[in-house]
Amino acid sequence: MIELGLKIDVDTERGTQIGVPNLLKLFDELGIKATFLFALGPDNTGRAIKRIFRPGFFQKISRTGVVQVYGLKTLLNGVLWPGPNIAKKHSALMRDVGKSGHEVGIHCYDHIFWQDNLHKLKEPIVRQEVNKAHEAFQEVFGFLARTMGSAGWQASHHSLAAYDDHNLLYASDTRGQKAFFPQVDRRIFTTLQIPTTLPTLDELLGRPEYPLESMTAHYIKLMQPKGLNVLTIHAELEGMAYFDWFKEFLIECLHHKIKIVPLKTMAHKLLEKKFDIPILPLLQGTVDGRTGTLAVQG
Repeated sequence: MIELGLKIDVDTERGTQIGVPNLLKLFDELGIKATFLFALGPDNTGRAIKRIFRPGFFQKISRTGVVQVYGLKTLLNGVLWPGPNIAKKHSALMRDVGKSGHEVGIHCYDHIFWQDNLHKLKEPIVRQEVNKAHEAFQEVFGFLARTMGSAGWQASHHSLAAYDDHNLLYASDTRGQKAFFPQVDRRIFTTLQIPTTLPTLDELLGRPEYPLESMTAHYIKLMQPKGLNVLTIHAELEGMAYFDWFKEFLIECLHHKIKIVPLKTMAHKLLEKKFDIPILPLLQGTVDGRTGTLAVQG
């Protein structure tokens, strides 16, 4: 049986408010449990406009229909008005996710700040950002977070060190093909990395070689019966603008006897054989269909 780890990144207030309830209802209908990772601080999505100088930025936003997906108000958050604090405004909704039996964890504190600045930040600022996210998480849920999955798949030796200090069960910051313990320079970190192995929907949308009507078959073909299969979706995309497609995708997965699980299920199984998990370099690289660099498995 193929096992698929399903991770939902919740980046924005709109995704929290609209996309998350849509997904909760769908998962309940289909009997699916997944991993939800929340942005817990201000929604400053509008500040992403600084990415206009990245190669491929305009091509990507035209392919994915950014205004349709995020909405004009979200795209002005943090620019024309202060970004709303997501956890403070929607803590009850976040708690509903945990109460429904899904795994909950941290995506970030300030998504745009982390994704665009991590590699420029000194160690105390990185640690401060991680600590703020953990404090906000504990205030919402009443217990300590056991997982983080970084905004924009951004990771550095400073962020990995902060993860180790928080004694996480695992993290999911990288793109790759197998679970591993990350090494940067000569330092080996102790927090297990479970990478996203499958392309995200926004990396494929709008490309002539990946028509939406063939996307489900493409994903199923990519899944490995004996390998690690992890899909990251976004509350703003699969939970809203492409909800109908995602529902049909999940139904087709279940029809093919694909077992959909939260990432913690995979983590527990992997850590039972901890000494079989490889130590691999964590590098900065590129992924087809995504702009900028991100953390990739070496």
